[in-house]
Amino acid sequence: MTEFQSLLGIDMDAAEIDDVLTQVGVGVLSMSAEGVPYGVPLSFGYNGDDRLYFVFLGASGELRKEMYAEQADTASFTAFDVDPDGSWQSVIVSGPLERITIDEWDAARRAMADNAYQSNLLSEYELQENPNVWALSIQEWSGRAVGKQ
Repeated sequence: MTEFQSLLGIDMDAAEIDDVLTQVGVGVLSMSAEGVPYGVPLSFGYNGDDRLYFVFLGASGELRKEMYAEQADTASFTAFDVDPDGSWQSVIVSGPLERITIDEWDAARRAMADNAYQSNLLSEYELQENPNVWALSIQEWSGRAVGKQ
């Protein structure tokens, strides 16, 4: 073990990664459009299997999140938790993004109600025929932790 090994952490297994996605509720969604990267902090819901859900609230006039989400072939999402004692854990998932249809709204709402940060805001979200809710289909995931094992 090198002197820096304790800073690098150890790989997390699937159950530990699942726990982070279930418990954390907020992270950073990273996308790229025309070679320009864009990362945005977002609350998220996790369906406990293979999808993360995001509501794009408070859209700006330029609809930047939507434009990047539509153009990104693959997106990456990082969820992390850092404790004052120096222990931490982080999970990175990646896969394609797609805007959900009205038929998927109940599944997305349940996932977000379970673990999204400030999920009470969802009750104020007006359901539209084309909700501004996006899903990331998890194709790859990894996690590392220090002091959380």
